[in-house]
Amino acid sequence: MGDSATQPEGVAAGGTVELCAGALRLALRADLGGSIAGLWHQDTPILRSTRPGSLTRSRQSACYPLVPYSNRLGNQRFRWQGRDHTTQTNFDDNPHSVHGVGWLRPWEVVSHSAVAAVLRYRHAPDAHWPFVFEALQHFSLTPNSLAVQMTIQNTGDVTQPVGLGWHPYFPKREGSHLHIEISDRWEPDATGLPIRTVVQPGIEGEVAQMGLDHCFDGWKGAARIRDEKFSLQLTSNLTHLVVYTPADKAYFCVEPVSHVSNAIHMSDPAAHGLRTLQPGGSFDALMTLEVSVL
Repeated sequence: MGDSATQPEGVAAGGTVELCAGALRLALRADLGGSIAGLWHQDTPILRSTRPGSLTRSRQSACYPLVPYSNRLGNQRFRWQGRDHTTQTNFDDNPHSVHGVGWLRPWEVVSHSAVAAVLRYRHAPDAHWPFVFEALQHFSLTPNSLAVQMTIQNTGDVTQPVGLGWHPYFPKREGSHLHIEISDRWEPDATGLPIRTVVQPGIEGEVAQMGLDHCFDGWKGAARIRDEKFSLQLTSNLTHLVVYTPADKAYFCVEPVSHVSNAIHMSDPAAHGLRTLQPGGSFDALMTLEVSVL
C-alpha cells in the first residue's frame, strides 16, 4: 500500500495539493491514485476537471498515472523469466488487468510549493503485482504549461518488467480537433488486446467524428489538441499513444505510454516498448502540456 507518513504542512486532509501559476490552477489528489483532480485556466477546464473535494475515485479524475504497465495485461497472468505470475481484476468486469496498480493506491506527498509538488508510491508485492518498486511523480506548473515527470525504481533484488504512462482526459467541446503524427495503429480483438498493426501515418480531424480506442506506434512531435477555447500541445519522451474518443462521452483521451498494450505477452516485449529493470535500476517518463488561449 502507499506510505502512511504524515503529510507535509499545507496539504489538505485527503492528500489534496493545489498549485497556481498565472491563470493556471492544478489540483492533485495524492490519496486517490496520485491523480490530477483538475487543471483549469481561470475557471475553464483544460483537462476534464473536478473540484478536489468532490472527487471520489481516480477514474473520475483529470489524469492518473499508469504504473507499472499501461492498458491491458492479458487474462490477468504473465510469464516472466521462467516464472508464472497472476494479477487481479481491477477494472469493472474486464477479463484483463488494466493500467497497473498506481492509480488504485494512495500516494504520499513528499514536498510541494506554490508551483511544484512531488508524490511517491511504494509498492510491496501483492496479488495485483508481484514486484517491489518505488514511483515518484514530479509536477511543475508555469503560467503556460504543466510538466510531469514519473520515475520508477526497482527496489527489489530481481529484474522486473516495467511500463509507464499517463491517462489524461480532455473535455470534448464542439470544436475539439486532433492532429497527431504516428506510423501504425494496433487493431484489437473483441476484448481489447492488440493483435496486428495497420499503417496509419497520422490522426487528423474533429474528435466527434472519430471512433478510436487504439494503441498507436511511432508517435513523433506534439499531439495537438484545439477547440474554441484553447490550443494545447502534449509532448512526451514516450513513443506510443493510446487514443480513446468515445462517441457517448463528454471527454476523450490522448495517453502517452511507453509500450504497446499487452506487450508482456508478445514474442519480443522489448521491441514493443516494455522495459526490463535490473535491481536498483530506474526509468523516467516525461509529459508536458503547453496551453495557449485562443
